[in-house]
Amino acid sequence: MRDRTTPLYVVLNRSGDEFGEYHRFLDGHPCRTVYVTTPGGLPALDQDGAREVHVRDSLAYDDLLPLVREIADRHGTPEAVFGQSEYDILTAARLSAALGVPGGYGLDLVERFKDKPAMKSAVGAAGLRVPRFLRLDDAPSAKAVVDALGSLPLVLKPRAAAGSQGVTVVHSADELRDALGDVDPEAYECEEYVEGDIFHVDGVRRSGRLHFVTASQYVHTCLDYAHGRPLGSVLLDPGPERDELTTFADRCLGALGLRDGAFHLEAIRRPGGELVFLEVGLRPGGAQVPFLHVDLYGIDLFAEAFRAALGLPPLWQPSEPVGPRAGGWLIYPAPRELPGRVLARTSPRSAVPEVYHEELPAIGQIMTGPGSYDEGCGIFRFRGRSADGVRAAVHTAMEVYGLRTERAERAEGAEPRG
Repeated sequence: MRDRTTPLYVVLNRSGDEFGEYHRFLDGHPCRTVYVTTPGGLPALDQDGAREVHVRDSLAYDDLLPLVREIADRHGTPEAVFGQSEYDILTAARLSAALGVPGGYGLDLVERFKDKPAMKSAVGAAGLRVPRFLRLDDAPSAKAVVDALGSLPLVLKPRAAAGSQGVTVVHSADELRDALGDVDPEAYECEEYVEGDIFHVDGVRRSGRLHFVTASQYVHTCLDYAHGRPLGSVLLDPGPERDELTTFADRCLGALGLRDGAFHLEAIRRPGGELVFLEVGLRPGGAQVPFLHVDLYGIDLFAEAFRAALGLPPLWQPSEPVGPRAGGWLIYPAPRELPGRVLARTSPRSAVPEVYHEELPAIGQIMTGPGSYDEGCGIFRFRGRSADGVRAAVHTAMEVYGLRTERAERAEGAEPRG
């Protein structure tokens, strides 16, 4: 007789590194697991310990629904369907709703975290400052958008995309008119451009309270990275600024209804000091954020995200108050001209002792795509005595890191990246 009493978890996976080791996250919890993974995510999975492993090129909802129904027919209704990636969180919630799955994230919650207008509406309704925004299906013309939002520049954003994919800053009515002609109005929103320093707050909420939290200030922006500039961030030291940011983030998460889960929230501090909510993901931060947190705090944000979504108790427990942990990270994008061959690169470690981890592209390596936050032309993690010291180290690293590339056709035998 098949076991239908031990909890069954269906996991949608794309991670081929340690953050896809769900068997480790379970930490001996008795359960049955079925993995549905992309080919690149297969190496991280405990295939021998799983009831089933399905490899699929697409993890889209329409492609997975018949498969997950078959899994439920064989093993019973899952206790939860989990998607770790920004691209799979909504799919997992939709599959759960279709199958009547009792655990995991509810569809209403996930939609508030995935749809930027819904997200800002919920946060703004709690009395917190958000950018003025407009769904584009509510405004058929550039003039209507400007009239509704009040002034230029404005930011055109996909309603559900991650990072800065598809984001455009427009500075004139003509630019806005051209940009509107290139997008699907139902899939985009337009919002006020808010000037100021950008921060990210990362952590875990359990039972409606912050279980773990840090705050960091960006060095450059995600939009800069999309246009060829390096991107980094520096953890803030304990103090009033950090406390204000984490309290603001906690209030935003409460407004969105998050009781249990990991998050990556972005906010802007205007020149006058006002904090403005930007957006939030129902997941750990990307780039080097999760690695830095493992290194400095011993917390695996992906493990905590997985366990929170499944209703399992957290693994990380604060044995003592979280003290100063000065650190940061820096990543370089792929060359602007693609395909691009790496001709030379020099490590900044001799000039910047705060660099404790680096990943450099190979000489001769050919980049064929723009890459992600995990793939590019240089990855660095920093550790130091204070936020100011780490920030100075990040800027020094940008000054001394030598990187030279050229446009190249892909050579036979060259290894692509990105």
